[in-house]
Amino acid sequence: MTKVDEYMTKKIAAGKNNGCTLETAGVRREWGDMTNEQRLDFINATLCLMNAPSKAPKDQFPGARTRYDDFMAYHLTNAGSLHDTIGLFPAHKFFILALENALRNECGYKGYHPYMNYDRYTKDPANSALFNGNATSMGGNGDPDPGYTGLRMGAGGSVKSAGGGGCVTKGPFKDYRANIGPGAPMMNNVPRNPMSSGGGYNPRCMRRDVNPTVALGATAAKMYDLITKSKDINTFYNTLLTPPRNASDPYNWGIHNSGHYISGGDPGGDPMVSPGDPIFYFHHAALDRLWWIWQMQDPDTRVNAQVTLGGSGATRKVDLKWLTSLAPVPVLEAHDNLGGFGGAFCHVYV
Repeated sequence: MTKVDEYMTKKIAAGKNNGCTLETAGVRREWGDMTNEQRLDFINATLCLMNAPSKAPKDQFPGARTRYDDFMAYHLTNAGSLHDTIGLFPAHKFFILALENALRNECGYKGYHPYMNYDRYTKDPANSALFNGNATSMGGNGDPDPGYTGLRMGAGGSVKSAGGGGCVTKGPFKDYRANIGPGAPMMNNVPRNPMSSGGGYNPRCMRRDVNPTVALGATAAKMYDLITKSKDINTFYNTLLTPPRNASDPYNWGIHNSGHYISGGDPGGDPMVSPGDPIFYFHHAALDRLWWIWQMQDPDTRVNAQVTLGGSGATRKVDLKWLTSLAPVPVLEAHDNLGGFGGAFCHVYV
C-alpha cells in the first residue's frame, strides 16, 4: 500500500481528494474473508432488492417486477456503451456503485460490495464459501442437468459441464426468479421472452454450472502477469479480455471470460442479462480491483489512461438514466477509486 499512501498524500495536499481518504474509504473484501454476520447482511440486502418493486419504465420493461430486475433491464438495453473499449472499466465501476448504493440506501446494507478472488475457486469452487449452498453462501451449484454438456470459450476451446447446469435449489437464492431476458443465452432450453427486446415477463429459476476448469483461466499467476507485464492500458485491456494465442496453455481464454463463466448458467452466462445472477457483481468488482491494483503501480500515469483500441467518446459521460439517482459521470471521473466524481467513488480493495 506504499504507493497508494504516497498517491493519496499528494492528492490531499493538492486538494483533489474530494473528501476521500484511506481512513474514510469503503472497504470491499473477498467473500471468504467476510464474517458470517457481514455475509448475512449482504445476502439479506440482496434478497430485499429481489423483492422490492421495480422502478423500470413499464413501456420498455413490462416484465420487470423487482429492483434486481431493473439492473438486468438496464444492462440488456445499454450493453453497447457498457462494453466498448472506452467504457468497459469505468461504466461497470459506476454500475457496481449504483447497486452498492441501492443495497445500502434502499435495503439497509451496512457494508460495501464484496469481490471474488478467482484463484480461490480453481480447485473445488462448489464447496467454497461462495458457492457451497449454505445459509451464508451466494447460493449453490445448479442441479445436474444431463442436457447441459458445456460451453464454448471462444478461441480458447470448449469446456465440459462440471455436473450442474440446472436450477439452483440450495442456499438463500433457491426461490429467486429472473423475470426478464434472455438476451443471448448460452444454455439450452432457456424459455424465450414474449418480447423481441427481451423486456417481457419471463420468470425462470437461476441456473448454474460451477466449474473449476473455467476458473483456471484466472489463476493467481495469470493475474500477477496481467498486472506486472502490462506496461500500458491497451496491453492490460487486451490481456484481460483476449490474451495472445498460446498453444501450451489450455486455459487461455482470458480472466474476463473466466470470471463470467465460473458459474455461467442463466441468467449469469447470458452477456446481455448477466446481472441477474449476483455473481456478476462479484466478478466485475474483481475486475475493478485488478484495474485499481494495476493503476496504483504508477498512479500519476495510469489513473487517467484510456484504452485507444477503437471506440470513441473519451470525454463522454456514463448515464445510468432511470436506474439510479446518481448524475451521469464523466468516464475519466470513474477511473478514480479514491475521490472520483466528487468523492462518490471512495473505496479500496483488501
